[in-house]
Amino acid sequence: MFQGFESFEVRRGDVRLACRISGGGQGEPLLLLHGHPQSQAMWNRVAPALAQRFTVVMMDLRGYGDSSRPAPGEGSVAYSKREMAQDALAVMRSRGFERFQVLAHDRGARVAHRLAADHPQAVERLLLLDIAPTLGMYANTSEAFARAYWHWFFLVQPPPLPEALIDADPVRYVRGVMGARHAGLAAFAPEALAEYERCARIPGLSTGICGDYRASAGIDLAHDREDMAADLVLPVVGQHLAVLLAVVPAGKAEVVELQVDVEAAGGRLHRADALGHDFLADAVAGDDGDALLAHGVLLKNARASASTSWGASSAR
Repeated sequence: MFQGFESFEVRRGDVRLACRISGGGQGEPLLLLHGHPQSQAMWNRVAPALAQRFTVVMMDLRGYGDSSRPAPGEGSVAYSKREMAQDALAVMRSRGFERFQVLAHDRGARVAHRLAADHPQAVERLLLLDIAPTLGMYANTSEAFARAYWHWFFLVQPPPLPEALIDADPVRYVRGVMGARHAGLAAFAPEALAEYERCARIPGLSTGICGDYRASAGIDLAHDREDMAADLVLPVVGQHLAVLLAVVPAGKAEVVELQVDVEAAGGRLHRADALGHDFLADAVAGDDGDALLAHGVLLKNARASASTSWGASSAR
């Protein structure tokens, strides 16, 4: 996987971040952030195509893949999305990129959300896949949501029970979570699935995963409420949502239906390997030369720069 990409590491304090960058340095910088319980390997079918138009940077979030799994600390502060967003910013600055675009999925999209909220000057354009706002998801919890996203409630239980159950067979946990969606495990490239299983065997998987979700149910909600008070949070609509959300007063964001015309764009659509949902990420730019295309809904951020975009198709 990732032929033509260069591997590199960034250290931020005691945390080591495993990264890749496309060779040649052609095009505007684009950061890709993965979801749970995967790694940057999820972009194996998308990144090579995106690299034809962008300088693509990928990283394993702390707690995942080949990156460090630090101790969570009080309140899982080490896995707050604010802290993880600082990781992403450090990775991009290590390559000389002070302003860049972001394409992020699932947990990575929650990191990207915080990155854009805390550092709007660094994020030129943002596309979020398969999420709805964390605060809204918890506030609107229903039986259907709890059944579909049981791991949201399992992983936040006090230690050490969740960690013990995951550590008993981490590969089974990864395969079970990823294979439970309607597409099953067939949607994943064999080499990517093998990579997820390899990383699952690295000690500390449960520490990172549980720290990530516990932070989302605690300190991240406090940060989100601060954003709500400042009118910084966007509503999200889309396909396959387990709950309906309306978390911001009307008029704070403009909802735009996105039409993807493949022939007009001059390229092919590539299914993002690790989604398991009806999402297609396009490999080429739009007419304006830098717009990422997706099947679904985009939300334009009215608070940050006019070029920043937000999107979602489901919640994870």
